[in-house]
Amino acid sequence: MPEGHTIRRLARSHTRHFRGEAVEVTSPQGRFLAGAELVDGRVLREVDAHGKHLFHVYEADLVVHVHLGLYGKFSLSSLPDDGAGPPTPVGQVRMRMVGPTHYADLRGATACEVLTESEVETLHARLGADPLRPDADPERVWARVSRSRAPIATLLMDQAVIAGVGNVYRAEVLFRHGLDPFLEGRALGRLRFFAVWDDLGELLRDGVRRGSIRTLRPEHADLAQDRPVYVYRRDGRPCLLCGTEIVRSTHVARNLFWCPSCQNTG
Repeated sequence: MPEGHTIRRLARSHTRHFRGEAVEVTSPQGRFLAGAELVDGRVLREVDAHGKHLFHVYEADLVVHVHLGLYGKFSLSSLPDDGAGPPTPVGQVRMRMVGPTHYADLRGATACEVLTESEVETLHARLGADPLRPDADPERVWARVSRSRAPIATLLMDQAVIAGVGNVYRAEVLFRHGLDPFLEGRALGRLRFFAVWDDLGELLRDGVRRGSIRTLRPEHADLAQDRPVYVYRRDGRPCLLCGTEIVRSTHVARNLFWCPSCQNTG
């Protein structure tokens, strides 16, 4: 599933190519037909992201909400120079946006719907703080974490606690701070929580800049030649730092990766 940095990059890209323009919106697949008709031809006023959720805000306060889920993809292409318009859609295109210079095709998303402003506010309120948003309040997150008996590995993936963190960032930030994934939130401690929060922000912002996830600290950059991560999907292989075999288990229906030696902080 795309993590928060990917959605933030989409928001920036759509802002650059569609904001302030009257956008042609269609549903070649037909599953978003009614919604497309509501916003087709309207000016796109703003594009926003909150965690793994993308919001296209059109005039008349109509908002297209997109959640890519596990299989969704939002592709962006330049329109032909000859003025012929975009090519015929290929595959199951839920929504197509066409602007003056580019078009974007949405496929396989979990959610693609038109919401009212009040419905958008309700969705925002349901989501936790997003480290990439300027309005994020880490104190609100800490208040919840510090009272929780749930493992920190669970809390990091709970979108109602912290929005935008997925499996990769979860595994990597826990390793970077030497934290046992099963440590209860209430046992984490304020200083360690804010260290993790700040680090998540740095990692996500780096992901936005690069368009990919790199979690190795500069002094470890040459240790992994295949993927620039410490533990994610490295199960059965030696830890890059201590040589202990990386472990994988299923935790709340998702794969969890960690080093039993490096991550023994209790």
